[in-house]
Amino acid sequence: MPGRPRRPVPPRPTRARRPPPADPAGTPPHHGRWGVTPGRPSHPDGRAPVAPGRSSSHSEGVPLALLRRTAAPLGVLALAVAAFAYVGQVDPHEPGHYPACPVLALTGVHCPGCGGLRSAHAVAHGDLAAAVGANALAFAAFVVGAWWGLRLLSAAARGTPSPLPTVRSGHLWAVGAVVVLFTVVRNTPLGAVLVP
Repeated sequence: MPGRPRRPVPPRPTRARRPPPADPAGTPPHHGRWGVTPGRPSHPDGRAPVAPGRSSSHSEGVPLALLRRTAAPLGVLALAVAAFAYVGQVDPHEPGHYPACPVLALTGVHCPGCGGLRSAHAVAHGDLAAAVGANALAFAAFVVGAWWGLRLLSAAARGTPSPLPTVRSGHLWAVGAVVVLFTVVRNTPLGAVLVP
C-alpha cells in the first residue's frame, strides 16, 4: 500500500542575536576571541583595565611577588649565615662548647665530619687555608652549598624555574666513594695533613 506523501515543513524563522547588556558600571561588552563577554573591556595592548583611583597591578605587585618568590631561599641562606656566625663566635677549639665526636671517642677514628666545626669557624673568620686543613671535605660542602643557594636565590628573583639537580644512582655512589676514600686516607699516615 503506497504511503502518503509528506508535506514540506516550512523553515523556522531565525532570531537575530542581541549583544549582552553592559554591566551596571556602564562598561561596554568585550568582543574577545571566543565571542562577546560582558564587562570585560580590554586595552589595545591586551592588559586588563585598571580601576579608577588605583595603580596598575604590575607596578604594585612586583615587590610582593619578588618577596614571595625569594622567601624560601633567603630564609635558608639566613639560617646558614646565622649558624656560621654562631660558630665564629663560639670557638670549637676550646673544649666544652660542643659535644665530642662519638666515633672518635669510642674508636679513635676520625669520621668524615671531624673538624667540620673548626672548618666553619675558620670560614667565619676568613681563614680559608685553616678551613681546608681542618676538614677539606666539609669546606668543599660549604662551597657547593653556598653556590647552590645563590643559584636558587637568583632563579627565584628572576622568576625562572629552580635549577633542581638530576640525581642519579651513579652520583650517589660517587659521593659515597669520595666520603669513604677521604675517611680512609685521613686515618692513615699518608693523610696526616687531613687530620684536624
